[in-house]
Amino acid sequence: MTAVVSPSHEEHKRARGRPPKTEDERDDGNRRHQLLTAAARLFRRQGFDATSTRDIAAAVGMHSGSPFYHFKTKDALLCAVMEEGMHAAIARQTKALRGVQADQPLGQIRRLIRAHFETLLGPGNDFVPVMLYEHRSLNPGQRALLAALQADYEAAWTPVLEALHASGHLRAPVKLSRLFILGALNWSVQWFDRKKSASLDELTDAVVALFLKEC
Repeated sequence: MTAVVSPSHEEHKRARGRPPKTEDERDDGNRRHQLLTAAARLFRRQGFDATSTRDIAAAVGMHSGSPFYHFKTKDALLCAVMEEGMHAAIARQTKALRGVQADQPLGQIRRLIRAHFETLLGPGNDFVPVMLYEHRSLNPGQRALLAALQADYEAAWTPVLEALHASGHLRAPVKLSRLFILGALNWSVQWFDRKKSASLDELTDAVVALFLKEC
């Protein structure tokens, strides 16, 4: 009679559960973030059309087809870059407003402006600038997704600007003021040079002085 060898407890667990993850699968979240960061940097420097998935894969030490394990298409990767940027911007803005009372709109607007500059010009600052200049490369569904995130982000500005308008610190209409202020801040990605330009705090002071008046 052939002896029957009982499987070990670990073998029982493996048979009943999912197969053990490979090293690539265990590192999936980290690799995805690396792809997003590399794609954001290359899309910003070279443009979306001029950047290939081979370029992105090479930047993170992957085989040329490996990005498609994480993103179905280059278009999907572009949208993910923009979505990642907007979620980070919303989180940064929310954190910046903590501790500032609703009846302190001057303090709030200063923090909103400073946080926006940090998103555009601070460390890891490629994500949102890609959204600013590659928006037309998205399909309608992707544009709708990003538009909803952008609306969530800008919604925090409206009550602050309304309070400033009511107090006399802001003379222009609120909606136009929001568009002008954000437009001016966004343009800074074209000319800002950390080695030659002012600090982010000095930029914030200049924007406040430009758009708001003392009462």
